[in-house]
Amino acid sequence: MENLKSVLKSSLIAVLIVGVLMVLDNMQTYAWWKSFHIIMVTSWFAGLFYLPRIFVNLAMVPDGEAHVAERARLMLMTNKLYRFMTPIAALALASGLWVWLGYGISGGWMHAKLLLVVILVIYHGICHQHVEQFIANTNRRSHVWYRWFNEVPVLILTASVILVVVKPF
Repeated sequence: MENLKSVLKSSLIAVLIVGVLMVLDNMQTYAWWKSFHIIMVTSWFAGLFYLPRIFVNLAMVPDGEAHVAERARLMLMTNKLYRFMTPIAALALASGLWVWLGYGISGGWMHAKLLLVVILVIYHGICHQHVEQFIANTNRRSHVWYRWFNEVPVLILTASVILVVVKPF
């Protein structure tokens, strides 16, 4: 609970900093929000790219006393990364919602992008389920499965960037 309070406090400070910057130059409000959103999305994706790579390594750790330290180290990394990327995801979603609704961005490409965002949130939740399985030592998936699972955010990012930049429809 203390970690959650600390993360929420840090998130609030980040939002306040962006708010102050926006007030300083009202003409650049949209650019500040968009910049903040891009930074949060980039940070979230960094976590989504790396967490399944840790899952790959965890799935490869053999059972037994000789590998307890290796598993413990990887679990520590897993927990810290997930706790880091979850509030970042919330800030990415909140800032994206603000930019979308606050500035009236629309078009067919936006609907497609929003579908990808929903899929990404679901993927994030599935990552949480895998974290819980590793904590409970009930994972039954292979490292090969996690290697494929790791490709999902790459595909979503690729499609999202194309939609936002090209705006094909």
